[in-house]
Amino acid sequence: MKLDETRITRAIVESAVKDFLDNLEVDVAIVGGGPSGLVAAKYLAEEKLKVALFERKLSVGGGMWGGGMMYPKIVVQKEALPIMDDFKIKYEGKDYFVANSIESVAKLAAGAIDAGAEIFNGITVEDVMMREKAVCGLVLNWSSVNVAGLHVDPLAMAAKYVIDATGHPVEVCSIVQRKVGNLATPSGKIEGEKSMWADKSERMVVENTKEVYPGLYVTGMAANAVYGAPRMGPIFGGMLLSGKRVAELILENNCRK
Repeated sequence: MKLDETRITRAIVESAVKDFLDNLEVDVAIVGGGPSGLVAAKYLAEEKLKVALFERKLSVGGGMWGGGMMYPKIVVQKEALPIMDDFKIKYEGKDYFVANSIESVAKLAAGAIDAGAEIFNGITVEDVMMREKAVCGLVLNWSSVNVAGLHVDPLAMAAKYVIDATGHPVEVCSIVQRKVGNLATPSGKIEGEKSMWADKSERMVVENTKEVYPGLYVTGMAANAVYGAPRMGPIFGGMLLSGKRVAELILENNCRK
């Protein structure tokens, strides 16, 4: 077959636009492709919910790629091993189970995709859609537009549920707080993450995984940042457990509707 550059271009654009159009209305929109977002995407998609995940960078995985200080290793605790097994991620150890960070990201992403979730990279969330005091969608633009500071109007998509999995910056919650305030925290605002305390943070990240505004959930480090818990460092069991927990909460809520 003779290769034609314009046909290559057409194949890419037609397929990409079709995927985008097919995901303008979804059950769950996840913002952030770190470990908690990818775990949530897999478990939700496995239950036949339509899931779209938006990552502002080219690569998913968040801080997991770099392991600890760029040693490509992460630690998980015993409670998270069933999730590691679900994604077929290898690990070794007794109390502190060690896994390869690169393998972990690759298999988390593959697991989410194989379950049926759609991942869009290079896209930034500029705003949320609101109806009757509830989050019901996202306002999107290319990350490159944001970086370049160009004035380009964004596009929108609808979702029954939105998950903020953006980690430390809590980008979606920050937008909602700025626009309407009154998040489901003691102060009604983002409390901000505290200094590292792995033992406390790993426990609290699952406890803090919840709905913070109608239609908006937090997971992973975003949950701890919203509720003022410490950061945890290169131990990722809590992140995985938080991703599964937010999927469970949404599935429970979806069943009640």
